[in-house]
Amino acid sequence: MRIAAGILAGVAFTALAAAGVAQTAPADRKAIEAAFDRHISSADQLAWLKDMSSEPNHVGSPHDKANAEATLAKFKQWGWDAHIETFHVLYPTPISTKVEMVAPEKIVLGGQEPPIPGDDTSSRTADALPPYVAFQGDGDVTADLVYVNYGMPEDYQALARRGIDVKGKIVIARYGVGWRGLKPKLAQDHGAIGCIIYSDPADDGYAQSAAYPAGGARPAGSVQRGSVADMPLYPGDPLTPGIGATPEAKRLTREEAPTILKIPVLPMSYGDAQKLLARLGGPVAPPRWRGALPLTYHVGGNGGVSVHLAVKSNWKLTPVYDVIAMLKGARYPDQWVIRGNHHDGWVFGASDPLSGNVAMLSEAKALGELYRTGWRPARTIVYTSWDAEEPMLLGSTEWAEQHADELKQKGVIYINTDGNGRGTLQVQGSHPYQRLVNAVAADVTDPETGATVAARARADVLAGAFDHATDHPDPTALAAAEKGADLPLGALGSGSDYSAYIQHLGLPALNIGFGGEDESGGVYHSIYDSFHHMTTFDDPGLKYGAALSKVVGRLVLRVADADLPVQRYGDFADTVGVYLGEVKKLAADRRTEDEKRDRLIRDGAFRLASDPLKPVGAPAPEAMTPQFDFAALDGAVDTLKHAAAAFDTALAARGASLSQAQRDRLDLQLRDIDQLLLDERGLPGRPWYKHLIYAPGRFTGYGAKTLPGVREAIEERRFDDARDYVGRTAKVLRAYAARLDQARATVEGK
Repeated sequence: MRIAAGILAGVAFTALAAAGVAQTAPADRKAIEAAFDRHISSADQLAWLKDMSSEPNHVGSPHDKANAEATLAKFKQWGWDAHIETFHVLYPTPISTKVEMVAPEKIVLGGQEPPIPGDDTSSRTADALPPYVAFQGDGDVTADLVYVNYGMPEDYQALARRGIDVKGKIVIARYGVGWRGLKPKLAQDHGAIGCIIYSDPADDGYAQSAAYPAGGARPAGSVQRGSVADMPLYPGDPLTPGIGATPEAKRLTREEAPTILKIPVLPMSYGDAQKLLARLGGPVAPPRWRGALPLTYHVGGNGGVSVHLAVKSNWKLTPVYDVIAMLKGARYPDQWVIRGNHHDGWVFGASDPLSGNVAMLSEAKALGELYRTGWRPARTIVYTSWDAEEPMLLGSTEWAEQHADELKQKGVIYINTDGNGRGTLQVQGSHPYQRLVNAVAADVTDPETGATVAARARADVLAGAFDHATDHPDPTALAAAEKGADLPLGALGSGSDYSAYIQHLGLPALNIGFGGEDESGGVYHSIYDSFHHMTTFDDPGLKYGAALSKVVGRLVLRVADADLPVQRYGDFADTVGVYLGEVKKLAADRRTEDEKRDRLIRDGAFRLASDPLKPVGAPAPEAMTPQFDFAALDGAVDTLKHAAAAFDTALAARGASLSQAQRDRLDLQLRDIDQLLLDERGLPGRPWYKHLIYAPGRFTGYGAKTLPGVREAIEERRFDDARDYVGRTAKVLRAYAARLDQARATVEGK
């Protein structure tokens, strides 16, 4: 794979001989990257990780602040212009939590997770917060318990068909399928007065692998913490939506903040959940609702189990510490290549996030060494170590909102990591960068196989198609792998610090990490996300930490020093075409499904199929999915494909011969092109999310919805919104295509 000719032409490179690299002018990309690699050290990362994960590291803890200050000192030591920027955000911490079964017998549940022999830090919890979830609603409630499976909309529909109502009840839902915060939000919307979320071993425990410490999977006493704020409305500080949470910012009251829930919520281990579920009566749960606990799963709702749930929090403003470091660009100082990872954890956070943070520190050290020996980036490089990501992307969102105008003027790309493991390279992001990512992956060696990272990723897709014991790969990825073409990038939803940059400001973004062979998910957001677990089950020796540094470092270097565009816009156009095909199929499938449902209701099929002793009612009638006119989107995608192909062809043919004036003009035309994909009205009901190609789903949270204005409106039967956003999405795609036409004219000298 090749990137555009002249990628580093004209970049100053005067003293790399001190690093053992011959001086060249123009700079040789391979020499720069080889010099960069020599400063990447797994040993460095191990030492930093052990120190940073040695004490509880939650927002507001002494160790979280100490980690920010130590990171700042390292950046300065390595020659970066660095500072800490502080924001004051609402961050509730528990004063008291209580969960107990009060009938048919009294059993006290909850409390701090127990230490595990061999995991030294698991006993250092005196200063750790107890298991809880942030931004639930305080309360003290006692009620009957109802099991709601994953607590997703279809689960409540299934309960309704069985005559079970959760109004006035406490629900217990298992983690999985949908984002954590949707479970209590939907419970609240259905009238529940409290919610428990537990990790079922079918999804997260011994059914997946041997439980820690024998293996990496979640042990019986482990609890997944997290935020349950209504993030699909907006991330960041709940009291300052759209603006930075500075001391003088105008704030909503807690009661006015729509992302804060109204009912008390607590997370639970499967060891405790088993004690509740084993005593639950009522109907036997449907087959797909049954987890891996050694019991018969019942739904409840018959007064068999009563639970007391109480949470009281300190709803205080807490300072958060974002570390911001810069290497000033020599040619384009007002163009910023931004790279970030957060440093706060729920407890020790060795895997999430510190394995990614120490990889980022390796890159910063290596770039600082290059800078010291005379290399200067063409564009300014900005490295960021965010605070308060875990509660709701607080640090990164507040910085983005505070500096929104400057970032929209200067931002070139935001590159994110958030924890790392063993396995294959996994990248989601803006599809014009698909070719660049694949090119970089072909230039980095996988540390365990000796193949390139790209070759291993391709082999993983190809072999996966023949492994009947695992999920088959995405058909688009499989087709690309079979042809030897670039592997596609995934789409970005939310759940990490890229969200504000792509979905609110319109900057291109990438989210990168290795995974698939680690077991970090088995201790996710628990006290067992520790240095011991990380270096035993996730990435022994942090070999993949070094590989991550080499991948991301190359991306930063190549974008920062590019003399010609590194984007290939045909990849974006083709991907949008795939998304449109999916949306059209969704509408057609929904229409067919609606017709079948209505016919079965008319024919009494659901009544006849129902067991008279265990009755299940027919689905509730719903509005029929209509025919949609997709002509505007069809035309816009065709226009985009033509414009992208014409630009890519022109650049490949003429790029090497462009004058510097043409290159500078082209750079300005394309730097902010992704902002044309924003609609200032935003998505229906959640105007903070403005991107019309990628968004987190309202009912998936972390998971991406593509062409979200149209797709989600069809899924949720908001048919007027679907028609409206067909036109709105077509409009932004045509504007994007028109900018590509202008850029092609520049390349062609017109």
